[in-house]
Amino acid sequence: MKKSTLGIISLSIIFLTLIIGGVPFFDTVWSFPGNFEFFQTFPTEEIPLGVIPLMIIVLIGSGIFISFKLNFPQVTHFIHGIKVTMGIYDDPNDEGDLNHFKALSTALSATVGIGNIAGVATALYYGGPGAIFWMWVTAFFGTALKFAESTLGHKYREILPDGTTAGGPMYTIEKGLGPNWRWMAVAFASFAVICSFATGNAIQSFTVSDQIYSEITQLFGSTTSFTLKHQIYNGFEVSLAQVVNGLVLSAIVGAVIIGGIKRIGNVTGFLAPFMAAFYVLAAFLILFAYIGEILPSLGLIIDMAFNPPAEISGVTSGTFLVFMNTMLWGIKRGLYSNEAGQGSAAIAHSTAKTKHSVREGSVAMLGPFIDTITICTLTGLVIITTGAWHHTEFYVQRIDPNFAGELYNSSLLTSLAFKEGLSWLFDYGDKIITIGVLLFAISTMISWSFYGDRATYYLFGKKMILPYKWLFILFVFIGAIAELEAVWAFGDAALGFMTFPNLISIILLSPVLLKDMKEYFSKEHVPYKDKK
Repeated sequence: MKKSTLGIISLSIIFLTLIIGGVPFFDTVWSFPGNFEFFQTFPTEEIPLGVIPLMIIVLIGSGIFISFKLNFPQVTHFIHGIKVTMGIYDDPNDEGDLNHFKALSTALSATVGIGNIAGVATALYYGGPGAIFWMWVTAFFGTALKFAESTLGHKYREILPDGTTAGGPMYTIEKGLGPNWRWMAVAFASFAVICSFATGNAIQSFTVSDQIYSEITQLFGSTTSFTLKHQIYNGFEVSLAQVVNGLVLSAIVGAVIIGGIKRIGNVTGFLAPFMAAFYVLAAFLILFAYIGEILPSLGLIIDMAFNPPAEISGVTSGTFLVFMNTMLWGIKRGLYSNEAGQGSAAIAHSTAKTKHSVREGSVAMLGPFIDTITICTLTGLVIITTGAWHHTEFYVQRIDPNFAGELYNSSLLTSLAFKEGLSWLFDYGDKIITIGVLLFAISTMISWSFYGDRATYYLFGKKMILPYKWLFILFVFIGAIAELEAVWAFGDAALGFMTFPNLISIILLSPVLLKDMKEYFSKEHVPYKDKK
């Protein structure tokens, strides 16, 4: 059966499942098997290990397995990845679309985003400061998965007749595991297309539009002709401001993605470093002002990772349950932040100009370090050092039930921390979060458009690329005006379903990875300028 036919069948099944199962079904992807009553008390009510989501066990377990299998490349070859990213080995004559730095920037643009601003805050809101530690653990083992999936994605990529590249887990599965595994490659590509419309597009567009609408209403109110929401049908309201937001965002994203991967690489090569530097600088200014609180905050993170306060009336297993809650929130938000093991970044890294796939894999290892270890940690420290974390459910329930302040979650908590933290400099620190959301979300949409582009090419060929791009732009507009609770659940589920085919291919091809690593690192690596 042709891939295009399989693709149509696969996409049809996904949409049919959405219609029949609805949001409750997709919510179970990240909670199974804990959503079943039997597992909520397994093996005992005091230690209910059954509540740990299978998705988290598989991701963390695979990261640990690959780390040991490949002799911890995130430690032994991390410095080599930095050297490669600096461009000292770049050969402009190598096949590919982007140099190492731009390939990394494209991958980072898809992961550095809402998860770094809102995701960290949510982990703190429900799991407390200790959740940050478990985000670090996730990033450490996730780095090995990033190395593995990106090396394989580059190794099994295709160079197309026009000189551009096509790679990613769908090619790894079909070419690495053989034609009998094509069905799994098609499944991955189908979920990648769905994710590009939901998680990588509509959710980002909605977040930007909602944030901008909030800023506008603060200035002009919500009853002007521009901001007043009109009910289109029951449960759906939209304002002229949101429509304008959608049109502007669609134009910006469309202007970039219609130009193809080289234009995407040029934009993300500038935007990703700029937005990261902008955000990091603001965070450092806050931490400079609260320098005396940094070490106590780090101590709080470590202490509450293993000894979270557990005063749950009438529950003898309170300590274990709170510990589990802290760990799970840290792991879930860490995985959401860097997407390690989910296969998306391998599509970007497969475009790199190099003959050595392991070389690009070493570059990919920098992603979780920049995304989670650095940016997420800075966000967490800003929230903790400024005392903004007191405005969380965790603090009120576990530390001070008499706290009378208002509770804040998601990006609102981060906005509060930045406003408070920069109050010594100016009164508009929260606007940095608005700018950050705008830049991060646009860059995520741009990069995810390429992921969906390559998945579409794999399924249906070149003829469907342009229709896919126009449909993607349409979803930017839809996201800006829509109510997206269902899209969140659908997108997260598709992202979860992408993970299983990718991890299976990584584990089955780990002997190939180990062989390629030994061969690559047994050679001397000479800077390109010294070869001329």
